[in-house]
Amino acid sequence: MANAIPEKIRMNTTLLENLAVVAKDTALLKGVLMRIQETPNSSESVTYAPFTLFPTPVPEAVFSQALAVQTHFNTLVDKISQDAEFLQEALASTIAVDDFTAKLFKIHQQILKEGRSQPVVLGLNRSDYMLDQAADGSSSLKQIEINTIAASFGGLSSRTPDVHRHILKAAGQLKESERILDNNPAAGLARGLAKAWELYGSEKAVVMFLVEEVQRNIFDHRYVEKELWNRNIPTMRRRFEDVSKTGSLDQDKRLFVDGQEVAVVYFRNGYMPQNYISEKDWDARLMMERSLAVKCPNISTHLAGTKKVQQVLARPGVLEKFFPDQAQVVEQIRATFTGLYTLDLGPEGDKTVAMALAAPDRFVLKPQREGGGNNIYGSEICQVLQGVKDSTERTAYILMDLIHPTPVQNYLLRKDTPLKISTCLSELGVFGTYVRKGNDMVMNECVGHLLRTKSSEHSDGGVAAGVAVLDNPLLV
Repeated sequence: MANAIPEKIRMNTTLLENLAVVAKDTALLKGVLMRIQETPNSSESVTYAPFTLFPTPVPEAVFSQALAVQTHFNTLVDKISQDAEFLQEALASTIAVDDFTAKLFKIHQQILKEGRSQPVVLGLNRSDYMLDQAADGSSSLKQIEINTIAASFGGLSSRTPDVHRHILKAAGQLKESERILDNNPAAGLARGLAKAWELYGSEKAVVMFLVEEVQRNIFDHRYVEKELWNRNIPTMRRRFEDVSKTGSLDQDKRLFVDGQEVAVVYFRNGYMPQNYISEKDWDARLMMERSLAVKCPNISTHLAGTKKVQQVLARPGVLEKFFPDQAQVVEQIRATFTGLYTLDLGPEGDKTVAMALAAPDRFVLKPQREGGGNNIYGSEICQVLQGVKDSTERTAYILMDLIHPTPVQNYLLRKDTPLKISTCLSELGVFGTYVRKGNDMVMNECVGHLLRTKSSEHSDGGVAAGVAVLDNPLLV
């Protein structure tokens, strides 16, 4: 088992054996995150969040690199959101064939036409990476995507360090437990929300979490909410339907929902087509965008996080447009890029199609979707591209080089799943918070990290999709 892991990041075999014993201690595991409480014949239940039995080794150099570049990504996202011409050009082919992106872009255009009501901009982002393993065994940091809306698990990842510290102590590995990093993204995300609320300028106004009908990840939200309540900042949770029924704008475009003034709309919903059940939901989104409330994200920042924009940014000279005379910043950002290829109609897109059909196992095909479980791999790439290769429909996708992270051995603990050791792959996320008022950036921080691990048998999918579990980096 240990031979499957490179020497540099090999876990101690005795530690692994001890952890296997711990894993079978049901009483201990029930107390690790929260007690399992299930109500028979009820649609509402509470269970522990899925997690790895022990932390995953991560090279310290690439971990530090990911944290160091985050504030630059915050700045990049903000600059893109302010560049209407760039967004128009980057997304032109996509909005012609992708109805969801087109509807978002239509709202963006209307806001540009009317003029923005609120000069305060709040971004709570998460940049996701895998560590690409080279032939010599070294690892390099490669970005998968950047999430500009509903970037999740800042709350639960604030609690996972204590989980692994507890397990390692129970296994008699005190020194290892002391190496688990402190991590509190919830506090950092709340600082951004609090600053935006403060700049809005009304102590009676609330931070509104825009949430789904069924909230499977509610405790992740609650940690951020608690941080706000600790600052005496009132919050409420509402759905699109609630905003549609009870929301209104006054003559100054102040947003009221259920009679309460809203200072900040924090979108934890609205990133997938199925989040918009009817045209009333789209109308509610437009009303919120038109309002004086600070939006997180506003519609332009939402569009800045699309896959197509990610692909365009990888083109030569594009980063330089946003960071003129900042060669070092450009180099830091570009170092995280893997191969990204357009599928637009024309010679360049034709070349991409031919390349993917010739060697589909080298790539991943990405639609303009968030939420996990949307990407296409292997032979399925051929099936999709064969059907759209001569059609404008192919422009709804981008192609990306497949990243090859180093596999490790671990136990994945989730409800109603047999305990077994699995070959696993991990994904590192880094949280960033920024607040801009007019032309002044008043906050720009890297506020924490997230490690998610899944069995190597799964190509795609995160924690919310039921594939990955929460983890902690153990720096080596």
